[in-house]
Amino acid sequence: MSDARTTPEGRAERPVLLTVDDDPGVSRAVARDLRRRYGDSHRVVRAESGEQALEALQELKLRGGRVAAILADHRMPGLSGVEFLERAMDLFPRARRALLTAYADTDAAIRAINVVDVDHYLLKPWDPPEEKLYPVVDALLEAYAASGDHEVTETKLVGHRLSGPSHALRDFLARNQVPYRWYAADEPEGGRLLAAAGLGPDDVPVVVTPDGRALARPAPGDVAAAVGLSTAPAEDFYDLVIVGGGPAGLGAAVYGASEGLRTVLVEREATGGQAGQSSRIENYLGFPDGVSGAQLTDRARRQAAKFGAEVLTTREAVGLEARGPARLVRLDDGSAVAAHAVILATGVSYRRLGVPGEDAVCGAGLFYGSAAVEAPACRGQDVIVVGGANSAGQAAVFLSREAKSVTIAVRGAGLEASMSHYLIEQVRAIDNIAVRTGTVVCGVQGEDRLERVMLLDTATGTTEEVPCGLVFVFIGAAPRTDWLDGAVARDPRGFVLTGADLLVDGQRPAGWSMERDPYHLETSLPGVFVAGDVRSDSVKRVASAVGEGAMAVTLVHRYLERL
Repeated sequence: MSDARTTPEGRAERPVLLTVDDDPGVSRAVARDLRRRYGDSHRVVRAESGEQALEALQELKLRGGRVAAILADHRMPGLSGVEFLERAMDLFPRARRALLTAYADTDAAIRAINVVDVDHYLLKPWDPPEEKLYPVVDALLEAYAASGDHEVTETKLVGHRLSGPSHALRDFLARNQVPYRWYAADEPEGGRLLAAAGLGPDDVPVVVTPDGRALARPAPGDVAAAVGLSTAPAEDFYDLVIVGGGPAGLGAAVYGASEGLRTVLVEREATGGQAGQSSRIENYLGFPDGVSGAQLTDRARRQAAKFGAEVLTTREAVGLEARGPARLVRLDDGSAVAAHAVILATGVSYRRLGVPGEDAVCGAGLFYGSAAVEAPACRGQDVIVVGGANSAGQAAVFLSREAKSVTIAVRGAGLEASMSHYLIEQVRAIDNIAVRTGTVVCGVQGEDRLERVMLLDTATGTTEEVPCGLVFVFIGAAPRTDWLDGAVARDPRGFVLTGADLLVDGQRPAGWSMERDPYHLETSLPGVFVAGDVRSDSVKRVASAVGEGAMAVTLVHRYLERL
């Protein structure tokens, strides 16, 4: 609390007993009596006006604290006790309420009980408290305990259910393993949080940090800094910079840091990459019961941190160049990070549908990946999953637990060409999953949210309009390598060439400065290596990406030994 009389004691771990009286002597006396009896289990906060008490309640609301009971004087200048309690109910509806009143105001206090649902009134003076104060407060606290109220100390996110910006922040927090609680702006608790922050529905999405700061429509970088994610390098020079935090990048970070290299990983969104968004990975070595992408990512990130690897979030690499023996990675905020060697593990991004209406409903019913984040919205709904690879099958299986039905729309004649056998068997065994082959999405429609999907039958050329509010797209991926143009050699599709693929008729690539051929995972710029999906002709599997990350670190050591 900002006011010294609120006797702050750090975070709101104990429920608050709030007393409000404009007479300083009475205010101190009631707070003293409350602390004597309830101080071990409750935090006693006092205020000397209704306005001051509302400020205290707003701060408590943003911090996720609890208010067990409020005792307010009936006659106060400015806000009266009744007016104050009425506004306090908007912030903490479960708090129990009592009026402090003189004998002459008893009738008014009784009327107030009916107006604002006051639980009790207390006559002043209340001596002895054992007879006149504590029994009433005991009853208030018993009623509060029965309400099941609890403290919310996580990051809080207030937004609209089907909104692109709100979805983007939910996805960002979830993928970065930031504990948060979601509140819809049109529901009572979401409205209370907005009111406490002095904001309205037009200001969402709003992120409220555990220390009570409210950020309206924040950029991911602002959220990252507010919730404690690292966004700036701690050093000027490293042994190894890894660009990309998917399985390949995390694997390289674990092996690089564990082997003594000063290692920093730069990730533009969230660690885990596409694998991190997978609802279930069942063919990864060592997990016979399967593991979610989020769990695997969390373990890998913690493992990298354990060995001393530094992870920068919401920082995008925009340039790569050689500075003598150093390799410089330029970042989107204008800064740069330098190292002896670089591993490119930027992975790939989901391809977009490229159909009319797509931009208007992206994040508002149309999603690229992110099935785990949006699964609760699928309860009882008809859902379409677009794509025929493992990521689409995993999403369909996961969503089928909540959805009324799931339709997999796949361009090909079946799933066998692109989906693992074990996953095909799972899909076939689930009654509410249907596979629609030879089908592509040719259009989406909706005003503020997705409402209809246009499906094209590739065999007959006919188009069908299907009412649908939720579509998840997994139709392949494109490499994130435009920023490498002119820095390293790429194939016609944009994937990075390495090793023997760089040799043409036995000749090394133009500008190659070493008296040896490029190593297996080395690019056309010596000291810059590639791991995972972004490498030309790589195997698109989590296990192979992790293996390449480890192999790339071995080659980095070999490169450094010969500098």
